[in-house]
Amino acid sequence: MSCYELEAFRLGLMNVLGTADRSAREHAEKELDGHPEGPIEALTKAKTLSEIERHLDAALVDLEEEIAATDADDPEYDYLRGRLVAVRDAEQSVRRLTKQGESILEGVGETHDLLHETFPVDE
Repeated sequence: MSCYELEAFRLGLMNVLGTADRSAREHAEKELDGHPEGPIEALTKAKTLSEIERHLDAALVDLEEEIAATDADDPEYDYLRGRLVAVRDAEQSVRRLTKQGESILEGVGETHDLLHETFPVDE
């Protein structure tokens, strides 16, 4: 059993962050082992946090459908539900990261404005 959504999420996040750790990327790619398709594949290629969030949401829908089609007595059922929790947690992490980034951006803008108020420049 593999957590395709999480490994694809890791690859997308490596893209966004510019992570150059080849061993981490190779490990994630190996875990996916030819399974990237649909939102999983899109996650591996994501270049922005908004893309990651969108593709995680689509992967979550697919996973919910898989759980709905799995008998509760199936030995894989609980594992699938665990993956669901992990993907929802990943979505929340991306939202927090986006919000923190937006806060930093806003702070830099405020600092820029304060700098011009403190040291006006005549043009």
